[in-house]
Amino acid sequence: MEKMDKTETELEDLFEQKKRVKNPFVPIGAILTAGVLTAGLISFRQGNSHLGQKLMRARVVVQGATVGLMVGTAYYYGEKL
Repeated sequence: MEKMDKTETELEDLFEQKKRVKNPFVPIGAILTAGVLTAGLISFRQGNSHLGQKLMRARVVVQGATVGLMVGTAYYYGEKL
């Protein structure tokens, strides 16, 4: 039990020492991804499969850009800490 308490204390110290960085583009990308996904699903439901297919492809692009921003931000700030 003592070892577990020591590990928790070490983790808390580590998180306090690290600088937390917020990237405002990641939540915006997540909202855009959800919006494009919702629009695509609505298009499929209304029977417009051509538009729905384009929106699903756009969702993949937006989602990829969001993940790229997350990885890029982690890499950029990881080098500076």
